[in-house]
Amino acid sequence: MGVGLTDTPRWLPCRFLYDAHGSELFEEITEQPEYYPTRTEAAILAAHATDIRDITGPVTLIELGSGSSTKTDHLLAAYAEGGEDVHYVAVDVSDSILRAASAAINRRHPTVQVTPVVGTYGEAFPLFSQHAPSMALFLGSTIGNFNQTESAAFWHKVSSRLTPGDYFLLGVDLVKDVEVLEVAYNDAAGVTARFTKNLFARMNRELGAGVDLDRIEHVARYNADWKRIEIFTRFLAPQTIHNRPLGRRHRLRADEMVMIEISRKFVLDDLRQFVRYFGFDVRGVFTDDQKWFAVLLLQKGGDA
Repeated sequence: MGVGLTDTPRWLPCRFLYDAHGSELFEEITEQPEYYPTRTEAAILAAHATDIRDITGPVTLIELGSGSSTKTDHLLAAYAEGGEDVHYVAVDVSDSILRAASAAINRRHPTVQVTPVVGTYGEAFPLFSQHAPSMALFLGSTIGNFNQTESAAFWHKVSSRLTPGDYFLLGVDLVKDVEVLEVAYNDAAGVTARFTKNLFARMNRELGAGVDLDRIEHVARYNADWKRIEIFTRFLAPQTIHNRPLGRRHRLRADEMVMIEISRKFVLDDLRQFVRYFGFDVRGVFTDDQKWFAVLLLQKGGDA
């Protein structure tokens, strides 16, 4: 198995990154100067929220992984313009972040009805048909955290749950200069490194993993062949990771790396063709001047 940057690392198919503390750390990551996706996507939404509203008309907004809903505020303002009543369903794993976001939205937009839902993406899919006509929001290029197999499964589920004519608003990070990409995932303040370590801190709490957090480090690099940032944990000394509920353990050598997350980057022409396969028409593509990030407005067709 992998023992260095040039070798193939182990893959840890975990779902421990986004506990409540992980969500809070991610919010902190988005505020780092090196991390351009959040502020770039927010600027796109600020510039084009009215265009998006004019295309969709009145819809219930359902956001997967809503977080603090800061970027979504631009959409809520546009849909609530003129005193229109708006229903916003915010789905996130962090109850504390949802409560804070709901309170802030209620103060700024009194005509917006907020329904907070503590849960995962999969638990939110049934909400689509319950609130039709709707527009599901999947922002922050979170779709890039799925590998190809996971992505196909996600789009199958989304397509099967949306009512024909409903919308899906997708934020995606685009392929760009390698240095820009790698710096974004290796911020000088070390917040992303803390986010990575939080995975193993949670494993220690919930699985009795016994990982020495002082002897692991965060590594993030761009894989041009796969068009993705790959995030690893490098073990600085030999360690044994335990999964006590299952009675299993994994021995890792010094300098061995475990891949814990990916962040795929996209080419717009390829993405347009991909979503059409799942029955979506591309109704709008909105980008920043540098074409670093894009927001796509998709509409579910009637034939998928």
